[in-house]
Amino acid sequence: MPSDLLPVTATRPATAPAPGCCAPAVETAMASDDAERTARTLKALADPARLRLLSIIAAHDGGQACVCDLVEPVGLSQPTVSHHLKVLTEAGFVTREKRGVWAYYTLVPAAVQQLAAHLGTHLLPARDA
Repeated sequence: MPSDLLPVTATRPATAPAPGCCAPAVETAMASDDAERTARTLKALADPARLRLLSIIAAHDGGQACVCDLVEPVGLSQPTVSHHLKVLTEAGFVTREKRGVWAYYTLVPAAVQQLAAHLGTHLLPARDA
């Protein structure tokens, strides 16, 4: 293998950082298990159709919409929309209430706010008081 194709880390000398160049951590970093839980939650949102569904539900009066009102705007079949809504329900972003033959989904604003606050705690720099 030509030397110019070696990974950069293989060509760098292993030296310790110069004294005073690295600032110590001042906050607790996200723990591994917390990162895994948060990633699972984010995975539920990491789909354009699911984000659209949340947005459409939030735009409805009272943050609640019937599944019958969600199929056409996202342009997906009813079974596909139901699958996406199931994922959002299991992640705690919406609740489901059965009324006759229809299911109504309600946004859980606290779940969105808690996720945003949690990410802000771990991913935004600490602010001086």
